Amino acid sequence: MLGLISMQIIGQSNSQNEDTQPTTRILFVMDASRSMSGKWQGESKYVIARTILSQILDSIKNIDNVQVALRVYGHTKNFPPQNCNDTHLEVSFSDDNVEQIKFRLKQLSPRGTSPIASSLLKSKDDFTPCNNCRNIVILITDGIEECNGDICEVSAALQKEGIILKPFIIGIGHDTHEAYDCAGQYYNAANKEQFTKALNVIITRVLSKTSLQVNLLDQYNRPTESNVNMTFINKKSGEVAYNFVHTLNSKGFPDTLNIDHLVNYKIVVNTIPPRIIDSVFLTEGKHSTVSTSCPQGSLLVKLQGPTKADFNPSVIIKSNNYTNALNVQYLNESVDYISGKYNLDILTLPPIHLDNVNIEPDNQTKIEIENPGIAVLQKSIKGYGSIYYLDGKNQIWVINVGSNSNQTESLYLQPGKYRLVFRSKYVLQSATTIEQEFEIKSEKTTRIKL
Repeated sequence: MLGLISMQIIGQSNSQNEDTQPTTRILFVMDASRSMSGKWQGESKYVIARTILSQILDSIKNIDNVQVALRVYGHTKNFPPQNCNDTHLEVSFSDDNVEQIKFRLKQLSPRGTSPIASSLLKSKDDFTPCNNCRNIVILITDGIEECNGDICEVSAALQKEGIILKPFIIGIGHDTHEAYDCAGQYYNAANKEQFTKALNVIITRVLSKTSLQVNLLDQYNRPTESNVNMTFINKKSGEVAYNFVHTLNSKGFPDTLNIDHLVNYKIVVNTIPPRIIDSVFLTEGKHSTVSTSCPQGSLLVKLQGPTKADFNPSVIIKSNNYTNALNVQYLNESVDYISGKYNLDILTLPPIHLDNVNIEPDNQTKIEIENPGIAVLQKSIKGYGSIYYLDGKNQIWVINVGSNSNQTESLYLQPGKYRLVFRSKYVLQSATTIEQEFEIKSEKTTRIKL
């Protein structure tokens, strides 16, 4: 069984580019408290656990991108008295250290108490910083916490910090799942055969590859939408685990992704607006498919006439379902959006506001605006003034002008009627304020002399 698992994992490992594969670091936390000296099927529980663990280590020692380490508790101080600091990293992570771990296991013997929560907490320092590592803890024990620690709280904190993935726990001799289910994946080993099987299953789970296909569905529920980034977020830690730009393969199907199945993910599909796949659970060795509806159309805003090199106002895209702006695009830029109705603010002078612009799936919505004209303000003095757009009887503020310079100013304004209100900086009487109305025509220049 060990040989088959080893061959399977080696084959999977060799099929991937080693430079891009994460290093799997497995920390074995071994119980060497006094209770492990008890007889179990003719031998002490510690000797049986040590022997089976050594066999497992032999089966994985030649697998690429795998490192192991050993932490032991309850082995340096006799009980009584109780010593809740009796936990130590016996062999740290490195390549080719399996023989060192096996040798150290043979040197140790059960003596003391069980500071399990403290051992798990101190494992935080056993996993040195690494940019591309999966950190796994496998706890082997025949009892429960004896030092008033909260293993569930410690496990949750380490997972939330992104230091470890959910731990695996093997209970030897009797079922203690009630104490450990909250901390990790528990396996009950009532005899040697079950212990061997549990350890093999865990190693297979840890090192197996799992594939996922994300279907981005169009208006007909076909997986044809693509070319958007998908962010995979570890739901336990909140950290970003992966970023993939979705693609269709040569046959037109969504590409297959190899991702870590030991993590529960939230997938953010970064369409505009984004689509969320809230909980993705994977099973090792199996291909999974998840889907979300992403029918998209495009929006293009352009001028009715020729484009001007120095005129490119922003277009703010909003939706009634979102408080903040969804996106900012520019003239002559085609951008994809989830089909639906949107509000647009085109930041011309004055701004153009459009409500309920409909973007249909697989279609382009084209908005054309009039070419602006140019208002040239000719002045020889500084002053305080504003330009207003005249909408019937209403006077709508557009922009303030004139206070910083006595030089000529040029402004792009949308076609229409305007009023300039101005007072010289050097005349301290409001009655000297002047008003001047003018009209802007598309692609024409209008000069206003102060």
